[in-house]
Amino acid sequence: MKKKDVHVVPHGDGWATKTEGASRAGVKTNTQKEAIDRAVVKAKRDHVEVVIHRRDGKIRDSDSYGHDPKSSKDKKY
Repeated sequence: MKKKDVHVVPHGDGWATKTEGASRAGVKTNTQKEAIDRAVVKAKRDHVEVVIHRRDGKIRDSDSYGHDPKSSKDKKY
């Protein structure tokens, strides 16, 4: 099963969560923080990444809540 990251995107005058591959937004909120909080809950449950966008649509930040192969704690020395 392909992972479906959760994006926090501008939506009208507010913000929304949108799962990759979905045709419509999920949760709609008034603030970006509210949308991020909701996205984190879903990402932790689904072990995926949260991708946070700016108002202009560019990616601002991302956080992984699943197995991250790039994580330093997973590296063997």
